Amino acid sequence: MTVGLRFPDGFVWGAATAAYQIEGAARDDGRGPSIWDTFSRTPGKVFAGHTGDVACDHYHRYPDDIGLMADVGLRSYRFSISWPRIKPDGTGPVNPRGLDFYDRLVDALHERGIDPVVTLYHWDLPQPLEDRGGWTARETASWFAEYAAAVYQRLGDRVRVWTTLNEPWCSAFLGYASGIHAPGHQDPAAALKAVHHLLLAHGLAVGELRAAGAQTLGITLNPSAVRPADPDNAADVEAARVVHALSNRIFYDPILAGTYPPEAMELIEALAGLGHIHDQDAKTIAAPIDLLGVNYYAPTYVAGRKGSPGGGPNNPGTEGIEFLPPTGPLTDMGWQIEPAGLTGLLEQIHADYPGIPIMITENGAAFPHTGPDHDRISYVDGHLRAVHDAISRGVDVRGYFLWSFLDNFEWAEGYAKRFGIVHVDYQTQRRTLKESAHWYRSVIARNGLEDR
Repeated sequence: MTVGLRFPDGFVWGAATAAYQIEGAARDDGRGPSIWDTFSRTPGKVFAGHTGDVACDHYHRYPDDIGLMADVGLRSYRFSISWPRIKPDGTGPVNPRGLDFYDRLVDALHERGIDPVVTLYHWDLPQPLEDRGGWTARETASWFAEYAAAVYQRLGDRVRVWTTLNEPWCSAFLGYASGIHAPGHQDPAAALKAVHHLLLAHGLAVGELRAAGAQTLGITLNPSAVRPADPDNAADVEAARVVHALSNRIFYDPILAGTYPPEAMELIEALAGLGHIHDQDAKTIAAPIDLLGVNYYAPTYVAGRKGSPGGGPNNPGTEGIEFLPPTGPLTDMGWQIEPAGLTGLLEQIHADYPGIPIMITENGAAFPHTGPDHDRISYVDGHLRAVHDAISRGVDVRGYFLWSFLDNFEWAEGYAKRFGIVHVDYQTQRRTLKESAHWYRSVIARNGLEDR
């Protein structure tokens, strides 16, 4: 068939994973414990008591996995570095065996013509740092910058694109407010302190890496595509504006505009005070970046409703706002499928923060492994068309990383949800390309999508 939608020349086609979700080897070669090791081994925290101790055993099977990536035609691979592999205590001496693994991984990727994209933090904080306050402690930001510099020193000659944090909203609000993710705390004040220290960690790391010679630096956020339930209803529109400020702009604005939005500052002061925010922090956090990673899965619909308790512990400050339940069709995670939400989100970022190049660093869907993979193909096809729509309207989107390359440990859901385009039999560790992997290979080869 002819290519119905062609993407710009040089558009980056990739897939993504995260260290704790696939590596396994939880105690190998000097790796220390992370908050997810502790959390997943705590009864009742993760589905069926699953842990990432073995996961996909990628630590030992990475050559074969990279061979599969080459078979699919990936041009780039986004993966995260395990902080407790590099510095088991979070700070102090570097563990050379941990860096050796990523050395081998990066070299193997280059041998197959795949460009590595590194995420320095994907939620696996070393447990000794959590014992000292975790992201509620200011010093954790400095330790992150030291760790980032150590990784860059070893890999910087072969890795061009670096992102600091993955989805700090999840680290802060799921980890410290609702407690459904590690470290499992339930304290909105702690979550808001964590927001600031995560942002500070990002800024400090950008400064360290830039000084060491890094050329392409960014961060990956998971902004909500917030929409009013009724765009003609003033209360709903106002609700969407507030949620956008407290969920999205609380990260966007400090990084890209040098200040918190007023709504976020009011909430921070009311719940956590301002003592943890220092005078020079704004300048540090707003260190110039070259790329904004955007993870998108589903939209969020809200309505202004007096008396509503708000969006629950994940969304402090949203009292009087109703978060509408998702409507079908849904993924296996119960997330609403709405590609147009991605187009609107990208256009909003482009309008509010002009000039920042964007990369779709995660997008994909969990579906049960039963029969043909048509639902996943349909999901990704629809969202790629949404990305193309945004590009055609002037948004600078440089690439797309499908989540995920492998079925993996899906955090609190354990191994119950499958996002991969490669099926993993967790008993035998046998890998099998799903129909979506073959379809994605054809998309990459033609740099576009067929006519519908």
